Amino acid sequence: MIKFLETISQSLNGLGFPVLILALGILEFSLGLYGKHWTKNERILDILSFVFPPLLLYPVLAYLGLKFLPQVIPQYQDLFSWVPFIFGFLIIAIADDLTQYWYHRLHHQIPFLWRFHRTHHSAPYMGMAMASRQNIIYTFLFSQIYLTTILVYLGLGYPALFVRALKTVIVTFAHSSIKWDKPFYRYKVLHPFAWVLERLISTPATHHAHHSSSTDDGVGYYKGNFGNMFFLWDVLFGTALISRQYPKAYGISHYEGDEWYAQLLWPILKSKKEGSELSRGGPVVRADIEPDKLSRITQASSGESDPLHLAFKN
Repeated sequence: MIKFLETISQSLNGLGFPVLILALGILEFSLGLYGKHWTKNERILDILSFVFPPLLLYPVLAYLGLKFLPQVIPQYQDLFSWVPFIFGFLIIAIADDLTQYWYHRLHHQIPFLWRFHRTHHSAPYMGMAMASRQNIIYTFLFSQIYLTTILVYLGLGYPALFVRALKTVIVTFAHSSIKWDKPFYRYKVLHPFAWVLERLISTPATHHAHHSSSTDDGVGYYKGNFGNMFFLWDVLFGTALISRQYPKAYGISHYEGDEWYAQLLWPILKSKKEGSELSRGGPVVRADIEPDKLSRITQASSGESDPLHLAFKN
């Protein structure tokens, strides 16, 4: 069984994963699930985000890390090579995903960090490409590749690679526009399994809620559902919302369609969209206008009220 799992992880970390993602992407496009939202600007942003980290950034960081570690801690190389695969898997899965849960959560709760993570939420649609749609600086500073590289050096290579492969599959399918978890909610006989599944890992229903542009419908919940591979962290830390429904709209309510280069490389490159959080001199957190207040103000023709509220997803 262990050998079988190792073989799967090696396949996914090789050509298996790109083939899987390509097949998923073709399926999403053939079903027309991106709709009219996939403009040229969004296509460039999604494709570069999808290609650059795994093909260039991650390999370079891993290579440099494995060259650097022997120079500073040579005595710890393969220190944990005696740990059985299954225990190594559990240790790494918890350490990796719990760390990322808090990375993710803090980027929603600390205004300065939000702008690094904003790119991941700006798309007005969901799809497999969303899993890697990130600001490159965010990816560089908060990448899990550092933890994986250290664990590989310490002798936990196989379980580390297996966790990476499994996590990538779960996260990608949670972002996918294909709502594969629907049958578990539709058929009563599957409800017990659904109850466990939606509390254990991220599913389209729970993670799509995190990407919703609003919380008004009781389905969207960008103030929680931070889990990446394991949704269990949200359950444990009180940030979970499980509705078994999907939002009608995605993205951020004040998205200006910032240029792809600004979304990828802020703060090095700035957006030209006036008032954007990514523009030169723009707000750390944009104040947005609540639709109901705006409507009332328009009808009353009064400018005395203050309709501004923080649209920051904290």
